[in-house]
Amino acid sequence: MNNDWKSEGTNGKGNAEETSYLKRREEDRLSRKKKGAGQTVLTTLVCSVVLVLVTTLGIALYAWIDEAINKSTAEMAVNQNVETQVGDLQAGDIQTDGTYRYTQEELDAQLQAASLKAEEAQALAVQAKEDEILGGIRTRLEEGGTMVETLRPYYPNELVLVSNGTFHFVPIREDLEHNNYVQENLQILESGEYQYLENEQVISHKGIDVSHHQGAINWQKVAEDGVEFALIRTVYRGYKSGALAEDSYYKQNIEGASAAGIHVGVYVFTQAITLEEIEEEAALVLEQLAPYQIDGPIVIDVEKTAEATGRMNQISVEERTNLVLQFCRIIENAGYKPMIYHNMEMGALLIDIETFEGYGKWFASYSDQMYYPYAYDIWQYSSTGRVNGIKGDVDLNISFTEFWNE
Repeated sequence: MNNDWKSEGTNGKGNAEETSYLKRREEDRLSRKKKGAGQTVLTTLVCSVVLVLVTTLGIALYAWIDEAINKSTAEMAVNQNVETQVGDLQAGDIQTDGTYRYTQEELDAQLQAASLKAEEAQALAVQAKEDEILGGIRTRLEEGGTMVETLRPYYPNELVLVSNGTFHFVPIREDLEHNNYVQENLQILESGEYQYLENEQVISHKGIDVSHHQGAINWQKVAEDGVEFALIRTVYRGYKSGALAEDSYYKQNIEGASAAGIHVGVYVFTQAITLEEIEEEAALVLEQLAPYQIDGPIVIDVEKTAEATGRMNQISVEERTNLVLQFCRIIENAGYKPMIYHNMEMGALLIDIETFEGYGKWFASYSDQMYYPYAYDIWQYSSTGRVNGIKGDVDLNISFTEFWNE
């Protein structure tokens, strides 16, 4: 019975059916083969993609791990080791990157050695500076300089002076008015007279100050000797007795100087220790000047006397300052120009110079150095000058302005 379909397929109709059947079987086989091939390709693609993803992730993970390891290694090197270029170091373990790595003990030794070298260099520099300073001091002293003059260049921001046998170093105040005089502009003539130049032209004016100590003066000869102004003592107070007196030559000197065409100012030598005394001095000088026309200042000459027992030597800086200020106010209120005579000791130590900002200054310093920094109008530079018409020594001055025209 299983072969019945074969026997029946021998006729035409049977052959056609058999052919159709075989054809369908072949198509089914080819379809299954094609479907299997597609599944194989798909599987291969999926595996490839998975492989690529796994590889990429692996590379990224490796890079992250490598970076972390390097960072950790670098931090350990910073925290635990000191690396220095080969050739500069003498100890330690050499590394593959051409550096040395030190232990803490080796580092401490290197630092200690460097510190010792720095201390040695500093000591040598200090010694060299000391030798330079000492050499400069020795040279200046050998050239005849005084100790105070020798020290001054080494303290440019302080006034160096001696008072009562003690060296003083007084800070220079920048808030006070300074002069603008230049040392190189000072010209000293063969006669010993000083002149001050600007743009190679003499701008200073020759002057003297006198009292009864000069005796009778030929003022015409004084004028012919080039003297342009004179400061004449009118009043003085005894530094021991405190007695107030008129200078015995004040009238003769004012009248003689004025007649010779010399500009006249006057000064009062004070030893007042109370307001009553200073007012008495101011009142007397104003009374003396009433008959005259002067075009110069009225100066208060405030000095520490050489005698330790001098009256004004005994008062305080504040008291002295207040007395001088009271005199200036009285003179100014009377219509005259007040001025203060002082030296460096007085200006730096014995009065409050700030109080007199705006008042004229007559400064005394018997030196050829323009060392004093603060403003002044007249410079008394010698007590041993010589002028025609005067017998013996006389104080010499220069004025930096035409004060008679101010």
